[in-house]
Amino acid sequence: MSSHKVLFGFHAVGVRLKTAPQSIVEVYYEATRRDARMRQFLDRAREAGVRLIEADGLRLSKLAGSHGHQGVAARVDPVAQITSLDELLEQLEADGVSNPLLLVLDGITDPHNLGACLRVADGAGAHAVIAPKDHAAGINATVAKVASGAAETMPYFMVTNLARTLGELKERNIWVIGTSDDAPNTLYQVDLKGPVALVLGAEGAGMRQLTRKTCDELVSIPMKGAVESLNVSVASGVCLYEALRQRGG
Repeated sequence: MSSHKVLFGFHAVGVRLKTAPQSIVEVYYEATRRDARMRQFLDRAREAGVRLIEADGLRLSKLAGSHGHQGVAARVDPVAQITSLDELLEQLEADGVSNPLLLVLDGITDPHNLGACLRVADGAGAHAVIAPKDHAAGINATVAKVASGAAETMPYFMVTNLARTLGELKERNIWVIGTSDDAPNTLYQVDLKGPVALVLGAEGAGMRQLTRKTCDELVSIPMKGAVESLNVSVASGVCLYEALRQRGG
């Protein structure tokens, strides 16, 4: 059982129930919680034929490694997914997708930020999120919880050399656009309708210098108030949804 992954929270477990119920080994739920949301969740789980186990809050917290489980946790088997960025891009090409939309995160180490970025990437219809193996958060239970199910659906690739990967994207005619406060043009002055990789760095520090130099173009997000920058997940949402708007929404 130790090889099983743990998901927790209504969104994360609910998405797995919807997309791959056969992969769920068992669902633990807090029996003392009897509100409408829990009843609806348990009805869906029973319809899917999932094994249900009553548990108290302490057991759920230990299982999830967090107190934010909302009374629900699940042990699940891994779901077969595309395992490499190259494989994904080849599949998109085979499917006739001529304008992939990618989100690249440089130096995002906070799992809450990563989870929020995965959620907004899924919502905007991005095809993948890319990050370096070093100086980046990996997928864990906290990320899955914050992502509200997007950690299950959004491909997330951690690459050994981010600058080299960006170079390989450019060889595939994917335009690499980085965000920087001092960029001469704003996000709203560039064409995002074609194949694009949007690169964002950590709040404050921004992208690393080598990442910045590898970009084809730099753009800024206009800041009209007193604050100097946005949280990376908010900035990701601004950029991705501008791309979605330009592509017809």
